[in-house]
Amino acid sequence: MNLELAGKRVLVTGASRGIGLAIVRAFVAEGADVVAVSRSCTPELEATGATFLSADLSEPGGPRRAVGAALAADPRLDVLVNNAGGGVPPEGSLEDPLDGDDDTWDYILDLNLRSAVRTTRAALPALIRSRGAVVTIGSASARDPRGAPLPYAAAKAAVNTFSRGLAEKVTGEGVRVNVVTPGTTRTSLMEGADGYGARLAASMGVDHAALLAGLPEHNGMLTGVLVEPDEIARAVLLLASPTMPSAVGSNWTVDGGTLRAA
Repeated sequence: MNLELAGKRVLVTGASRGIGLAIVRAFVAEGADVVAVSRSCTPELEATGATFLSADLSEPGGPRRAVGAALAADPRLDVLVNNAGGGVPPEGSLEDPLDGDDDTWDYILDLNLRSAVRTTRAALPALIRSRGAVVTIGSASARDPRGAPLPYAAAKAAVNTFSRGLAEKVTGEGVRVNVVTPGTTRTSLMEGADGYGARLAASMGVDHAALLAGLPEHNGMLTGVLVEPDEIARAVLLLASPTMPSAVGSNWTVDGGTLRAA
C-alpha cells in the first residue's frame, strides 16, 4: 500500500525511544524526511538517519524553539506527531490520593498536555500551508484511569478534548487532527528499572517482572499481551497519510481490547 508519505516532512516529538522511536522508524521507512525532537539523542535514534533537535518540551518556550529551529532549516512541514509525554511521579506521590502535589501536577500537565498545545500552535501555520496533519498520542488511561498516575490520566483526557476541538476549527483550512490511544505498551516507562512500572511494583511490594506479566490480565487486555510500539506507529502512519482524507477528529484505539465500547 502506498501511503504517499515519501518526501513528506514530519516532526516527531518524544522521539528518542519507545513509541516515538518506532514512529520515527516507520516514517523513515516510508521515505519521509523526519525531524526527531527529544531531550537527548539515543544511539537507536541516531541510527534512523532522522534529523535530531534537542528540546525540553515541558518548558514553556521549548516547543516554540524546537518548531522554529525545524522550520528555519526548511519551512516545509506536512505532519506533526505529538508524542512527548509520560513522566515518572516523584517518590512518595503514589501514596497520595491525588498522586502528587501542585508541582507534580504542573510538570505532568506541562509534559503531556501543554507541550502538545504549544507545539501544535507553533507548527499550525506551516501545516495550514501544506494542508497537513496532526497526530497526537493519547492514552487509554484518559478513559480508564485505574492504575495510572492521576495527573497523567487527566492530562491525556484533556489531550482528547483539545484534539477534537481543534479538528473542528482547522479542518476547513485543510489540516486533519486525530489521536491514537495506546493501551499498556511495551516501553521503558513500564519495563525500565527506573520507570513507572518499577516504581509501581515497589509501592505494591511485588516483583517488577511479576507485575509486568500480570498487567495484560489486570488491565483487561483481550489479547493477553502488551501492545508493541510498532503497532502504534502503524496507526500514526495511516492517520498522517493523505490517502485517509476522511479520518478527521477521530481517536483510534490500539489497546488489546482494554476499553469496552459498543
